[in-house]
This record gives sequence, structure tokens and C-alpha cells, in this order.
Amino acid sequence: MRSTFFAFLFLAISSVMTAFSAVPADKGTPKPLRVGYSVTLTGVTPEKMKYAKSVGVDCIETSFAAFIDKQTLSFKFSAAEMTEKVKQAKKAADDAGIEIWSVHMPFGEEIDISLADESQRRKVVELHSRILEFCRILQPKVILFHPSWYLRLNERELRKSRMIESALELNKKVKDIHAIMVIENMLGPKLQKDSVYERPLCRSVEETKEIMGRLPDDIYSAIDMNHIKNPQDLIRAMGRRLKSVHIADGNGEKESHFFPCSGQGENNWTDILSALEEAHYTGPFMYESHFKDVKDMKECYDSLYQKFITAKNR
Repeated sequence: MRSTFFAFLFLAISSVMTAFSAVPADKGTPKPLRVGYSVTLTGVTPEKMKYAKSVGVDCIETSFAAFIDKQTLSFKFSAAEMTEKVKQAKKAADDAGIEIWSVHMPFGEEIDISLADESQRRKVVELHSRILEFCRILQPKVILFHPSWYLRLNERELRKSRMIESALELNKKVKDIHAIMVIENMLGPKLQKDSVYERPLCRSVEETKEIMGRLPDDIYSAIDMNHIKNPQDLIRAMGRRLKSVHIADGNGEKESHFFPCSGQGENNWTDILSALEEAHYTGPFMYESHFKDVKDMKECYDSLYQKFITAKNR
């Protein structure tokens, strides 16, 4: 009789536990994003990666900037030396359990995929193509490009066409290394920077929408929160096409790259996180900002996330 009672009790408890386990998680509470930060490839060392992982960082964005001579559009090291340096960085990240989420491609006046001069544009595309072969070693998910540097006056439409031509060609190579291409929005509160230059391409919500609309669906958007006032508006405009972010505070008027929890910028982080949720963004919260200690990044994101959840549940 006692054995029958305990058997019945066991079945009852099992049924209750199964019922509870079948209840889905609260779909109204978005899952926290992973935290990442931008670090040049020379900074991807075993010590730095182990420390970053220990304080809650899971991803990085890296770049080849330190390895490129911008004047000659060439590498500062031999192919063999480059390969070894890239392999060392990859091992340092892997050993620490850090994902290399993205690679920020080099940029500047000389390294501009929208250059009007065709021979110079070809050289830039060729440089990016060579860099992508080293990216193959890193196995990033995302390859990030700037659409342009500053433009000469009255050449905007030509530069858009050149940028799109370069993006179409480079996207084939990006897909060949099993990554996706993203185009970053650029700072541009006013069209003209001065009497000589206009602001870069993708300087506003409207222009970013126009240019992205001229690109195929498999070229995506990256949004820098320091490059535009009210970045949540651009996030909502890009929607599911948004695949990567740069996290920094500012006012949309100049390059500030303030740390989000420093209190120095004007971004509404609660609305930004709300917009990211609406866009179904699942990539990392990738800092590209000034900071004192890597440990501050996870702490800052957690505080922003909690404020967002509190506001959401009101």
C-alpha cells in the first residue's frame, strides 16, 4: 500500500513539474544582448582577451588599421608575417572564449570605396579584397564598411554610384568567407562640412534609406549611435536590416564617442533599446567609445537594460 502511495505521489509531482516546464518564458521581456567592444588587432592578446571574458565581454570587433599604410594602400608586413599575426589574434580570442563578431574595414581619404577616380577606387577595392583573405582566418560574422569619406562639393550622386558599385563587388568576396557586409551610417548634421567638403554618404535617415534601397537585400545596415541625433529613428527605419551596432554617446553634431554611462551625451538609451527590440536585433551591444576599464562595459549595459525593462513594464 505504501509503495502504491509513493508511486502515485511521484507521478503527481512529475506531472506538476512537466506542466511548469512547458510554460514558455515571458515573451514580453527581451533577452539581454551580449556585450562587445572594438579593439585593434594588435590589442587582441591573450591577457586582454582573458580579462575581457572574465568581466562579462563575449565579443569583439577588430580592425587591420595598424597594419595598413594608407598612403601606399599596402600592408606594413609581409604576407607570412600578416598571416602569423592574424592567427595569433584568432587563437587569443578563441582560447578566452571571445567571439570575433566583426571586422571594421580601414577607411579615410585615401581608403574610400566611393572615390570618383576609377583607378583609385579600383586600388581601394583591391586592398579590401586582400584584407578579406586575412579576415577568412578570423571567421567574423560581419564585415563593416564606411560608405565614404568626406565628398567634394556637388559630386554626391556620382559618389553614391561608385560606392554601390564597390559594395556589389566586395559583397561577393564577403559572402565567400561566410560573412555578411554591413554599411555604417556616417556623421552629417548638415550637408556641407565647410567650403570644400560635404559630409560623407549615409549622413541622415533619409539618405541611408535611399542608398540601402539601391543595394541588394543581402547587404545590411550598421548603426553608430554617435553619428546621428536620435539614433532610434534610424534603427526603426532600418528594422530587420540592422545587423550590427556601434555603441557610443553623443549629440549627433560631432564625433564624441562618449561612454554611454558617462552622462556626457544626449542619447535616450531606453528608447534606443526599445528600437533595437522592435528591429529584432540580436547582435552584440558593441562599444566603440572611450572607457576607463573593460569591466565598466557589462556593468553599464546591465544598468541601461534594467532601466529599459523597468520602463517597458510600467
